[in-house]
Amino acid sequence: MPKPPTTYEEITRRTVPQPDTSWRPSLEQEREAFAGHREMDADENALYERILEVFRNSGIDTEQVVVEVRRDRVSLRGNVASETDLTVVPELVRDIEGVGSVDDRLVVLPTGAAD
Repeated sequence: MPKPPTTYEEITRRTVPQPDTSWRPSLEQEREAFAGHREMDADENALYERILEVFRNSGIDTEQVVVEVRRDRVSLRGNVASETDLTVVPELVRDIEGVGSVDDRLVVLPTGAAD
């Protein structure tokens, strides 16, 4: 025979359907959150800073571009203002020393979306 629950947590987990969809994450969700987080090392940080510097010097509005660096792979996500920027921004990044590959997920900001 199973041991009866002795704490509020045990009682909740046994009696409430999907108790982990309330105000706090489940243990599995907590583990996944910690496993997914990884600090950039010094080389990745340096590459990230070089990318930002190229963006600043390009004259292209990259305010809505998110850059993620993992080793020598660079991921670009977000919005750019024109189709020209859509091709130029990834090429700028590919030309930076230390970039091995670029995962380009940029899209053109729809006309009138910034209004």
